[in-house]
Amino acid sequence: MPFHIHLVSDSTGETIESLARACLAQFEAVDVKKHNWSLVRSQLLLKTTLDGIRDNFGLVLYTFVDEKLRATLEDFCHKNGIPCISILRPVLRGMISLFGKEPTHNPGRQHALDDDYFARIAAMDFAIAQDDGQGRGNLEEADVVIIGVSRTSKTPTCIYLAGRGIRAANVPFVLDHEMPDFSELKKPLIVGFTKDVDSLVAIRRNRLKMLKEDPDTPYTDPEKIRVELQEARRLFARLNCPVIDVSRKSIEETAAEIMMLLSRKQNPQKEPGK
Repeated sequence: MPFHIHLVSDSTGETIESLARACLAQFEAVDVKKHNWSLVRSQLLLKTTLDGIRDNFGLVLYTFVDEKLRATLEDFCHKNGIPCISILRPVLRGMISLFGKEPTHNPGRQHALDDDYFARIAAMDFAIAQDDGQGRGNLEEADVVIIGVSRTSKTPTCIYLAGRGIRAANVPFVLDHEMPDFSELKKPLIVGFTKDVDSLVAIRRNRLKMLKEDPDTPYTDPEKIRVELQEARRLFARLNCPVIDVSRKSIEETAAEIMMLLSRKQNPQKEPGK
């Protein structure tokens, strides 16, 4: 029988889903069934949620900001001996103590159609318009420019960064093809992507198979890929740009490293005494 975990939220449930996924990753060989109860903003919807919890006893994690809904859920769990944990309350208490004021208790405010939201949409449009070397004349408008050989996760990384409001463009490195003059770029952080040969061979072969094309081509030849990577590294060295080996990194990990590099570029630390 699986263990049941109920993720209850008065918003989209993104916050609590991310936290639960991060915690569950620390437990191996545990059979868990997650129940997502999102946009629970009325007593009627909460009643449906409570019925589901009653039918599948398990841990309840919730992110309610509405006090009445929170009280109803906690009372139900207490009476039925169900473990129940508020994800937001400890953080909100800390902020109340620091700020000296009460929160608005307005669910879903992090998803408001504000300036940050429209900045993320604009960054997404930018990433799509600049994908795979398109719109090279607009690279100076980017926050980040990623360079790498084919199949090094440039596009999904740019899309992920766009979701954080970062304008990212990517330029493929192709042997014997003219590259933009990256030395002229002043604003963007330039990052080189690399990957081990075996991974690239496997990914490229799978890509061609999906497209129902011959997987045995120069595109998948290990020696040619090795030359590609060597020449790409020579370019990175000339640009003196940071290089990220994405062989065993998730998109999230790669993006986090880029965001850290970007933060350092935008907020350089002064040397002591200056």
